[in-house]
Amino acid sequence: MSKNKHWLVPDWPAPINIHAATTLRSGGVSKDPYLSLNPATHVNDLNEHVLQNRKIIGDLLNLPAEPAWLDQIHSNQIVKAEITAIPHQADASYSIESGVVCAVMTADCLPLLICSTDGKKIAAIHAGWRGLLSGIISNSISLLTTLPPIIKPNEFLIWLGPAIGPNCFEIGPEVREAFLQKSALYKKAFKIQSNGKYLADIYQLARIELSTLGINNIYGGIYCTMTDEERFFSYRRNNQTGRIATLIWKD
Repeated sequence: MSKNKHWLVPDWPAPINIHAATTLRSGGVSKDPYLSLNPATHVNDLNEHVLQNRKIIGDLLNLPAEPAWLDQIHSNQIVKAEITAIPHQADASYSIESGVVCAVMTADCLPLLICSTDGKKIAAIHAGWRGLLSGIISNSISLLTTLPPIIKPNEFLIWLGPAIGPNCFEIGPEVREAFLQKSALYKKAFKIQSNGKYLADIYQLARIELSTLGINNIYGGIYCTMTDEERFFSYRRNNQTGRIATLIWKD
């Protein structure tokens, strides 16, 4: 993983025309509790700070366009990435066009990037446990495979961005049961705790779904947003906080 103070670059064998990054929390203008590079308008940060942070991100990453931000609602909806007066309510966006920036914002949920091995298709996914349970990954892959040129799922590369780690993501037994009702394969992603709750591995949940789709080219999944306070925002750690942005675009 290539890194610096303000963003991460995915370590994956993407085609040369594919560009991607995850912003870190440093390098912006927001004040506590959004310190400092918060691009999210929905967390009660000052709007002028958010807009300035978005400009900083664009400049830092030399983005070809303003990101197509989403109004994320923990759904299984994927939409075409585009700039609209009111952001689309969805949790994933895709593009087959050059110069379009797909983007998701997270603070413990899993940001997941997709690109095809031919460099023609890209997508960014916001995958919390609700989105994973309702099939946000499957819906996204299903759509992407049918866009011309039609390709097979194993022709996609996946990068799992920074999310809450497997030792920190405590959930109730009802969440585990919901996943097990979907598939018994998810059992290995949960560990029982002495209080009757479970630790869930959100990276493992995503890998299991991707594997059932026939996708094995999976990279990343090595961070914990909750324990790495210096670099990442975490809703579970701080409640009121900013967001990191995970972005992908192509030439």
